[in-house]
Amino acid sequence: MDVLKELKSGRFRSVYLLYGPEQYFIEEARQLLLKGALNGEDTDLNVTSFDMTEVPVEAAIEEAETLPFLGDRKLVFVQNPIFFTAEKSKIEHDIKRLEQYLQDPAPFTILVFQGRFEKLDERKKITKLIKKQAGVLEAKRPAERELSGWIKGRAAEEGVVIEDAAIHQLLAIAGFNLSVLSMEIMKLALHAGQGNEITEENVTALTARTLESDIFRLVDRIVTGHLSEALRIYYDLIRLNEEPLKILAVIAGQFRLIYQVKELLKKGYGQQQIAGQLKVHPFRVKIAGGQARAFSEAQLATVIQMLAESDYEMKSSAMDKKMIMELFFFRLQTMMQTK
Repeated sequence: MDVLKELKSGRFRSVYLLYGPEQYFIEEARQLLLKGALNGEDTDLNVTSFDMTEVPVEAAIEEAETLPFLGDRKLVFVQNPIFFTAEKSKIEHDIKRLEQYLQDPAPFTILVFQGRFEKLDERKKITKLIKKQAGVLEAKRPAERELSGWIKGRAAEEGVVIEDAAIHQLLAIAGFNLSVLSMEIMKLALHAGQGNEITEENVTALTARTLESDIFRLVDRIVTGHLSEALRIYYDLIRLNEEPLKILAVIAGQFRLIYQVKELLKKGYGQQQIAGQLKVHPFRVKIAGGQARAFSEAQLATVIQMLAESDYEMKSSAMDKKMIMELFFFRLQTMMQTK
């Protein structure tokens, strides 16, 4: 994350490429540029944005070559620059013009290319040139260890420390969205007070729960054989007006993940490889791998079939949806008891 370090120190380049699936880091870089690179009352007049799915790149270059309005510097954001990838564009872009600009960028403009794509097309001349001439931030989703380190770092920025058990609980409840995690850490730090520690109990009491995190707890209770607790979580969700069909869909998604992880582990895939293959966070893969040990492949296939049948019944029969979910839990309990 050298680019972020540079921006925080107040050093700016003429061209940036910000890309990757983790939008938190891209937005952090964007905000550092907006707050640090421009000053004065005319800041808004010196910020423009172009979408490469709607206009050609030469429109952005023309803007970049235009002097700023009553200021020393301007920011030009270029969204969705898919010409750096293997994807085909519906808009015809003058790549030669872009190459010329990258070799001699305007000294009064910061040109920022910003995209959600995960990979660049390294074979393209323009891609090689942007990597050579620009500050490049590849915004990857952090792996498990990196994520724990990032959480500790965010806590330190807020003047507190966070214990490892609290980190695990925070991820289980809040999920892996860095923006959500950042907000929760700010809230927990405010409650703990400067110089104090965020504990697992603090996280449990104060962190906002999501449907996914409650389903995670529900599935965990199923895996560990505590079906009465799983039912209690289900009834809590119903009291919160969650739709049975939505609850069923999220449970099904978790069991599909458990099944897929079990299959890939059997084939010798590592945690990071599985995360990349299934496009989920490595922490979810680790948890699913642990849960997979509680079931045989045949049992997981049976659970998934039961979920599919429950889904069909909810969508095609007149039976009460809550009753269908209760029947699913009853059938699941019967299966678990005969393991």
